[in-house]
Amino acid sequence: MPAKSALARRWTTLAGLRSLSVAAWDRGQLLREALEPTDLYPRRRALKRPTATELRDDYAAAREWAAELFASAGPYSLETVDVGRTTIGSNQLPAVAVFDSVEDEVAFVGKSRELGRFRSLASSLVALDPALKAWALKRPLALLELGDAALTAARVALWLRDHPSPGVYVRQLSLPGVHTKFIETHRRTIDEMVGTLVPAEGSGAPTVEAPDDALLDVAESSAPDDPLLGRSAARTPAARFAERHGFLHQPEQVRFRVLDSAIPLLGDARDITVTATAFESLKLPVSTVFITENLVNFLALPDRPDTLAIFGAGYGFSSLRDAAWLHDCEVLYWGDLDTHGFRILDQLRSVHPHVSSVLMDEEILLAHREAWSVEATPSRALLTRLTAEEAHVYEGLQGGSYGDRVRLEQELIGWEWALRRLAA
Repeated sequence: MPAKSALARRWTTLAGLRSLSVAAWDRGQLLREALEPTDLYPRRRALKRPTATELRDDYAAAREWAAELFASAGPYSLETVDVGRTTIGSNQLPAVAVFDSVEDEVAFVGKSRELGRFRSLASSLVALDPALKAWALKRPLALLELGDAALTAARVALWLRDHPSPGVYVRQLSLPGVHTKFIETHRRTIDEMVGTLVPAEGSGAPTVEAPDDALLDVAESSAPDDPLLGRSAARTPAARFAERHGFLHQPEQVRFRVLDSAIPLLGDARDITVTATAFESLKLPVSTVFITENLVNFLALPDRPDTLAIFGAGYGFSSLRDAAWLHDCEVLYWGDLDTHGFRILDQLRSVHPHVSSVLMDEEILLAHREAWSVEATPSRALLTRLTAEEAHVYEGLQGGSYGDRVRLEQELIGWEWALRRLAA
């Protein structure tokens, strides 16, 4: 005879029934149904119940199972079937749990107070603009979690709809309870709400589709030819938000060092930061440009005639996109010896094809085994602008030829190695 516990695991218990309703709550289904009813209710949930044989083999367990379901009825009612008439005798066992309304099922999972709060918030949203009901249906749990902050976000969205391209900084937005930190925290919600709103009559503003910041994260894109260098200067989520809605945002800047003290600049200043626009217009007597992403390397580069050093910023090389004068220089890129270092090199070449890599070869990698670390999320991109030697190292790092997710950070390369290569 099967063990009692083995039999019981086959039947839908009260806890199992509740877990189905909890899952519906967690998906937002119950809240959506409360806001915009369909023909889902009365809702019938079929129950796995004892067979006649199981009823005969362990009648006590089956009776206990049924008693628990009958005792908890109220939010639901039970439809029964007759089981065991020809074996052990007629027994009415629960077969279907029926919830007459969404309110009943919400009460069953203990969320009635939350449902009341949700309805109040949704009503306030719709009062601001009926189109916002679409957002509440799409993000019911977010509305409940955000509470009054969702209403404030809605007022920002309405303002953005009515004031396309305001031409001011986010800091200058004057709405009750709205400040820069609020917008930074809730920009995704604001974007989604703006996307549901119809442009105000006569505004000429297009409907904004809410972007996915995760897709805009250029640290790891699936596209093999992601035109990062063609992007505008708005690289951070906050800057992208400002750009989407016509706010002013801080201009992209370029930091560089003149490694030749004979080149006249601003007095004795050699470490200078300018806007990307100003950098495009530079007219300096330099023939070589080093680009490095590590600040210490940038600061430690030795004096060199006719040379400029640029402090890079990972994938953020859009500032160099329009600096046409770089085409007339020897440009050397020194990045980390990992998959992302080569990917940045590849993308830099999409604008400046003549860029050469330095200190990013297999000899350097193998000579610094003791400094290897683990690359958290290696790039899987197909790179088409690497030299044969660079591609060999990139594919080796990507495929694990040197070890599992090996990386060599540029600041861990011996300085003697660096000076010899840079001098060459």
